[in-house]
Amino acid sequence: MALTAAGALAAAPASALTSPASSAVSTVAADAPLTNLSHLTFLLDTVPLPVLAGHTTYQAAEQPTAEAPWTYADQNDDGSYTRIGGGTLDPATNEWSQGAYNADDIARTAVVYLRHWQQTNDATSREHAVQTLRSLTYLQTTDGPNAGNVVLWQQPDGSLNPSAEPVELPDPSDSAESYWLARTVWALGEGYAAFAADDPEFAAFLDERLGLSLAALNAQSLGDYGSYDVADGVSVPAWLISGGADASAEAVLGLAAYVAAGPTGPTAPVARTALEQLSEGVALMSSDAAAPAAAGDTARPKPGSAPTTTAGAAGDWPFGAILPWTGSQSLWQAWGGLAPAAVAEASVVLDNPDLLAAAVQDTAQFTPQLLAAGGPDNAWSPTPGEAQIAYGVDSRLQSLVATADAADAPGLLNLAAITAGWYFGANRSGLPAYDPATGTAVDGIERDGRVNPNSGAESTIHALFSMLTLDAHPDLKAAALGIDETVSTAGLSVIEAETGTITGSGSVSTAESAWTGEANWSGGAYVTLAAGDSLSIPVPASDQPRRVHPIVNQVVEPAEATAWTAPGRKGQGKHGTTQLGETLNGDAGEQGVTEAPGRLLPLALSTALPARATVVVGTTDGAAQVDALLIQPLISTVAVTGPAGDSTLYVSADTRDTQRRIDVPRGQRLVQQGFDATGQAIGDTNRGHGSERSGTVFIAAGGFTQVHFEAKR
Repeated sequence: MALTAAGALAAAPASALTSPASSAVSTVAADAPLTNLSHLTFLLDTVPLPVLAGHTTYQAAEQPTAEAPWTYADQNDDGSYTRIGGGTLDPATNEWSQGAYNADDIARTAVVYLRHWQQTNDATSREHAVQTLRSLTYLQTTDGPNAGNVVLWQQPDGSLNPSAEPVELPDPSDSAESYWLARTVWALGEGYAAFAADDPEFAAFLDERLGLSLAALNAQSLGDYGSYDVADGVSVPAWLISGGADASAEAVLGLAAYVAAGPTGPTAPVARTALEQLSEGVALMSSDAAAPAAAGDTARPKPGSAPTTTAGAAGDWPFGAILPWTGSQSLWQAWGGLAPAAVAEASVVLDNPDLLAAAVQDTAQFTPQLLAAGGPDNAWSPTPGEAQIAYGVDSRLQSLVATADAADAPGLLNLAAITAGWYFGANRSGLPAYDPATGTAVDGIERDGRVNPNSGAESTIHALFSMLTLDAHPDLKAAALGIDETVSTAGLSVIEAETGTITGSGSVSTAESAWTGEANWSGGAYVTLAAGDSLSIPVPASDQPRRVHPIVNQVVEPAEATAWTAPGRKGQGKHGTTQLGETLNGDAGEQGVTEAPGRLLPLALSTALPARATVVVGTTDGAAQVDALLIQPLISTVAVTGPAGDSTLYVSADTRDTQRRIDVPRGQRLVQQGFDATGQAIGDTNRGHGSERSGTVFIAAGGFTQVHFEAKR
């Protein structure tokens, strides 16, 4: 969903309220809950439910109002907040060009209150869950050709705005399936599971509306189950909601909760089938499962049919992640970050361990690379380059915990603690991003550390999901609270092609738009080469070998190749040159469902760049477009600190086990926890404590090891 930021609005609605100023973040007692619903409840408003054909809800006549959260909350100069709608406000009508409330946030707000009620037995949260579910189901169209679909935006007076400005697709918003329909399924599924025994009448209503939602999906994307589209030469499932593992995963979360509750009505078999189909499709979006499309392809291997290997961390970009969108092979986005959680939970509910491999690959191999590259960025497109927001952090955290539980993989909880430390200061700003005293969460942290101090619905919701997760896992909570600073990260880095020296007729080109329709040109520019040209790109020296991934804009048709080398030191001549491998300038394959022909993609070279090498040279025998180099250390690191002390995570992109010697402070001993490429503990990682001044860290191929020091006894 594309929402228009409202920070520059000149006026607030007459009905807007302000919350008290946020207090300084206080120290949290170990046994005190982190979850504070105060700010989310402040965002809630009473919403009239006008009598409208095709839109009604549970007990609409008896209760003509419900509750919904305002979309944004802008921070005032005194630290308080003002509730804001989406788009621009017309003061004459008190209507927003988008709306005050939206189905995406209403659905997720309902899930927050449901989980809090289930976790704490809080009666107030139960009532808020009821009212937000009533509000959400009012937005669902109940009859006509759009039955089951959902209107996205609602105005303060309760009127609906099916066609927002700026235009969002689908338009009108209930004219086809959507992200907000998927999130409606999420809320309805978790709502049914929570109320099945507590309030059977309300649960029956939610069951009926879930059936209506599934009927809409079966008439749309799920009607294509078993068929495949082509995306830049790769076969992708054609039955994902709105073409995405992102939207589908959030629907899977609700369906898994619903099926696990053991319903017996007519919706039950339909929901189970939808759960099986959507979770299969999400798992097939694993980057390690991608298969080239052949002429006449109608089938793909089952997800998880191959065992999990080190191919994620040590393989092609994006290193085992589940891709969010069938429309791009070059974009990983945190909107799809709940995909591992979804397939992990589905694997348990459906008793289908085949689904689990995709979740393990994503969490155990991609996530450590993400953390070492600078933390939970909101997107790699394909280079890291976006802000970090609570949505992305929370989706990593929930996926790590769900997969750890499903796969009995304890190492994922180590990663979860580092990820959750983001909320408490282990981020680029060095400041807490969540305040347990008020329940506010910042709306984002830029790459340069600048903080967006606003606290809108989405950031608040996902921070609270994270706090509920931590409160439910006391050991993880304690570990996360022990981390409040990221000391350093040393992982994936980007070297722009235009920093290199061109030999021949090539030139630097500036893209008309950085966005191609499925990826971003890094830095908005690239180097164009002709046959016989070469490009010499300087790279920093290192103390270890590195994997090199040139980012090449491959054309659709088969084309020539670019050979990549690393010249040796002076005096070695050609004999000192390392042949790194080659990348194809073309052969991207059929465009298919993507928005642009060809693909802008990092391509792994077969040989590692030597540690001391400071130049990478590409020589092409045909037309080529080179965007940048992704440089990936064979061993990346994340160093954190906080009340629990210092620790360092060592992350492998190597296909072989590795040992690294490190200095050990006098009077201390090295303590390490090692995990393999699936997050499983490996035996005797404390081997080689070494002398008083040095030690050996053991890192399994494609795995990770966490190290700290403790006083000798």
